[in-house]
Order: sequence, then C-alpha cells, then structure tokens
Amino acid sequence: MAITLRACGAARTVTGLSLLFETPRTRFLVDCGMFQGPKSLKALNWEPFPYAPRDIDAVLLTHAHIDHSGLLPRLVKEGFRGPIHATGATMDLCSIMLPDSGHVQEMEVETLNRRNRRRGLADVTPIYTANDAVAALRAFRAVPFDRWMEVLPGVRARWWNAGHMLGSASIEIEVAEADEEPVRVLVSGDLGPDCTAFHRDPEGPGDLDHVVLESTYGDEEKPCVGHEERRERLAALVRDAHDPAGALLVPAFAVERTQEICWDLVTLMQAGRIPQAPIFVDSPLAIRATEVFADHAQDLEQGGAVKRALRSPLLHFTESGDQSRRIAEVEGFHIIVAGSGMCDAGRIRHHLKRWLWSPAATVLLTGYQAEGTLGRLLQDGRREVRIQGDTIRVAATIGQIRDYSGHADATELTAWLKARGRVRGGVFLVHGEPPAMDALAARILAEGMARPGQVILPALDDAFLLRAGAVPEPRQAAHRRADPAAAGRPDWHNARAALLLGIEDAIERAPDAAARDALIGALRRVVDAARGG
Repeated sequence: MAITLRACGAARTVTGLSLLFETPRTRFLVDCGMFQGPKSLKALNWEPFPYAPRDIDAVLLTHAHIDHSGLLPRLVKEGFRGPIHATGATMDLCSIMLPDSGHVQEMEVETLNRRNRRRGLADVTPIYTANDAVAALRAFRAVPFDRWMEVLPGVRARWWNAGHMLGSASIEIEVAEADEEPVRVLVSGDLGPDCTAFHRDPEGPGDLDHVVLESTYGDEEKPCVGHEERRERLAALVRDAHDPAGALLVPAFAVERTQEICWDLVTLMQAGRIPQAPIFVDSPLAIRATEVFADHAQDLEQGGAVKRALRSPLLHFTESGDQSRRIAEVEGFHIIVAGSGMCDAGRIRHHLKRWLWSPAATVLLTGYQAEGTLGRLLQDGRREVRIQGDTIRVAATIGQIRDYSGHADATELTAWLKARGRVRGGVFLVHGEPPAMDALAARILAEGMARPGQVILPALDDAFLLRAGAVPEPRQAAHRRADPAAAGRPDWHNARAALLLGIEDAIERAPDAAARDALIGALRRVVDAARGG
C-alpha cells in the first residue's frame, strides 16, 4: 500500500512544523505549528491552509511549543472537527499556551491597527483570539506514552519520550490496509539533548520504513555539559553582569527554559555563589507554566528540588502590565526573565528598549535565535536595532549560554537515528535551516545510515508517496504557498530596517548641515523617482 506525506511547515526553516498524511481512508496531521521569524514567513500564518480543515480527520501532536501547536485554534475555527491527540502534560501546557497565543495576537493586532489608521490603511484581524483557542482545547484527547492506540481506521500510533520538554514525544505511526504490508513512519518531533537536567534521554522504536527527523542543530556539536558545570557557567555570567546601576535581561521561552533558568538562579543565590538579587519572571504565560511544572514535578528528574526552587521568595512574578512596567522603578542590580526567547515578541521588548543603550546592562541569550529575529541580530553583533519603530543603539553587553538548549546537536541527532536501525525507505530532514540540514544529511550519508536518494530535504508543500520498504517518490505539489528558497530567510522587512539604520547613521555622521542637506536631497530624489514623482 501507499500513503502520501506533504511537508506543510518547518520545511527548510525552523518553525511551523506540520505534516499532512493521506491514507486510502483518512487524512491526518502531525502538528499544526505557527510560523515565526521574518515577517514574510509569519505571513504564512494568515494564508489559507493547503488543505480544507474540515477534511482533516485527526491531529497527532508531538508537544506544546507554539511552532508545533500554534495554528490548532485556527484549524478548529475554520472547520476541523476531529480529535487532537497529545500526552497529558502537553494538554495541560496547551491549555495555557494557546489562549496566551490568541491574547498576544489580539494585542499585537490592536497595536498594528492603531498605526494603520494613522496611515490610512485598513484594519487587520488576528489569526485567532483567546476565545478561539479555548474552544479548540475541547478537541484534545490525552494519550499515554509507550502504548499503541488506534487513532483512525487503519492507523495506529504510539508516543515515545523525546526528552525535549515536559510532555514532548516522538510519534510512531503504522498505516495498514487489509492484507497489505503496513507502512511504518516515525516523526521525531523535537529531540532533547543527552545532558538535559529535566528529562530522560530521547527514546524510539526500530524497524521503520521512514523517519521524519528534526535538524535544528544539524551542523553543530555542543559538548555535553553536566548540570553543575552549566550552573557554574551561569554563575560566572551573572557575576560579570552584576552592576549596581544595571540589570541582567534574560530573554527566555516561557515554557521549560524559564523554569530551568529560575531553578538554577535560585539555587546559586541560596548557595551564595552569586549575589542575591530580585529575579522578576515577567511573563503571564511563564507564571502559569510554572504551576503546570509544579503539578507535573513527578515527571521531571529532581522534580522535588525544582518545585521548591520555583516557590522561592527570590522569585517575583509580575502578572499584570502595570506590574511589568513598575520593574523600571527598581533600584540596584536585578534580573529580568521575560519572553520571548528570540526577542521578537512579548515583554522582553520593552525591557530591551529601556536597557540596550546602557553599558551597565547585560542581555543573556539562552536559546536558538532564528534568522531575521531581533535575537539573531543581537547575537550577530549588530550595534543598532529597531524595536517597535524606534532605533536603539546597542551598548549593553550581549552574552550567550548554549547549555540550556532543548535540542539535540548533530552528534546526538545522528546517534538517535542510528539507534533506530536501518531505515528502509526515506529520512526526511525538517525543522532546520539549509546549512544545518545539508550538514546533517552529509553526516547521515557518511556514516552509512542511508544511501544517496534516501535522505530528503523537502521544501514547503512538497509531497511524497510513501511505501513500505521503498524510497519515497516525489509528487507534484498541488499548491505552493511561498518561494521555498526565500521562506525563513531575512526578507525585505529586515533589509528596510537595516537601510533606515544606515540612513540615520549617515545623516548623524555627516560633517555639517550642508552635507546633511545634500544627503537628504539625494535620498529624496531617489524616493520621488520610485514614486513616479
């Protein structure tokens, strides 16, 4: 028999994972994630799905991160009526993350519409609202780890621990029809590193026809750092950042990363290894996620210690906008942990606007920074950035700690795949930027885990016919939503921001008023010519 797989997201980019499987009797998705990063990539969130949501029979969800779950409310809003199968912890996290995502979109659209009205532009509407997200939660169904379930006629699935975040899973899928040989597929989801402090190492089955493997760090090797060594590195960074007139800003994903960092900061302060200072957790989502972690402490390694640290009086949880703004009144060194992890949304942006210009401040990046994001610009050493339309000169120290990564590196990805045994059909690399995917593909081939033609790097909306024991066969994409070569790359919005920064810098550096007038006049002539004036 044969089934069809279409890559509907996270194809040659790291966000928006969604895989459409079509069998002779059913159509189902694995994940339905939101695109994040450059504005041209985020625009895909508004485009029509490449299928009719009402025709999808079920969704199998690997984990709760928004780049895997974030379009589920829109799917339901537009007609999906099937079940969403996920682990219990993933359900609990989605119950706070999806409504929060809807709320963020409502707030951001409200801000955008105020600007649009001043410019005479039409209003836009959010992809979905918080109420839409709450409605979508009714479709969730809890599944256990390590147990086969018939999720649709002729389709059974089993969830394996992926070690990436609370509740995260790889999903094994078997499609069988009558007496035909079944097709066995494993979708890795996001795989955690071997040295994570919270979770067991990733697991998975063998005897597979096809594997869909994430490749976020497919071109990097990150040495395995023990928990105590990681804490000491963090301690050194905090000690270096400590300035009586400054602050340490930690952009962090609200779920998992925030809890790990707070656990370590509290433990270090209690042990006297870093100076005690207020730690502000400035994220309503992170606050609610922290309660979920406390409820699921038994699922975590050292769960009791984690739970105690997250209840420490050293942590100050700022729920409301007013509480967040009052952090600016704090005197003396303090630490702010706020979302988002790539600095492209959330409350971290107003803290960055307040502190980036100050040499007394330190910004500590703790996770992957996708191309085109503000976090990536800071990581790459950009000395000027634009935040919400304002130009900010970067004088703060920009630090980075890689030891909190929730993703396996190239060596760990390869080892995980090797542990699955010989894959008879294809290995699809997704959830990675092209350099990472190319490097991981080369490594897989070099180590003899696949033959040429078996390793596939799908572009957005590419489709393939999957058979038992056979190399996947490409199929014509019925609809392609974006230029595959451009999706996920820095786009014209990034170029515009860089141009505006360059213009401002050139005008300020001009030697006198006459030189400034000449430069402005030359720019005006170019603009007038482009407008046909």
